[in-house]
Amino acid sequence: MTDREPREGADHRFSEGQGFEDPYEGFDLDPPELDVDPTEVDPVDDRVLVDLLDDANIAADRVDADALIDVGLSYMGINRFEEAVDAFERAARFADDETDEQEARVNKGVAHAELEEWDAAASAHQEALHVDDDGPFAAEAQTNLAYALWEYGKTEEAYQHAEDAVRKDKRLPHGWYNLGFMENEQGRHEQALDALDNAIRLGFKQADVYEEKARALDELGREEEATDVVEHAEEIRERQEERLVDGERQRE
Repeated sequence: MTDREPREGADHRFSEGQGFEDPYEGFDLDPPELDVDPTEVDPVDDRVLVDLLDDANIAADRVDADALIDVGLSYMGINRFEEAVDAFERAARFADDETDEQEARVNKGVAHAELEEWDAAASAHQEALHVDDDGPFAAEAQTNLAYALWEYGKTEEAYQHAEDAVRKDKRLPHGWYNLGFMENEQGRHEQALDALDNAIRLGFKQADVYEEKARALDELGREEEATDVVEHAEEIRERQEERLVDGERQRE
């Protein structure tokens, strides 16, 4: 984990990788040797996971990489990022096709990023691109590599990968969002506005993207439009907070 001082703009929330937005399902481990009875053990006990996946006891062709990816995602859902890193690494090593390996390495990079291990995150995404530079998760790897490099202070490289991400997949909404943030940071507010509008059109409508858009509009002297966009961002945040409160009440 790096111990560098936070940079200006470090509170920016980048994309969070592949498949973390939906509710997290319980484990569905296969083959039967990996089955976990939650009445007997904690299904996310890292010691159990290590025992179940001991390379000396289970042959690689008997391990389901997809199930391991699901385990990693479940760890992400409960903020157990170190265990998620381990699960995704094992999934990548046991994967019998490039798509599964690439997905596992992208998710591993996201888990490292959650731990603020930017160099490890960047390495994981670079490994994902090495698997297949034109694979189905290549654009995800590019935009999250840009995220990690930016946080690590390598802004020029980060910007290049942010551009590469949207070149690979012009319909990647959080890729456009990341690019828009970087354009704003570098004073290119017209370009930032175009990128952020693309993100919104493609369905990326979190408060963060509207706040970045408002910043671009304000820098361009379009204060009235910026004010309207800020108000919209605040409405989104208020709705999010209400949903969180309602969720807490339902659990009580």
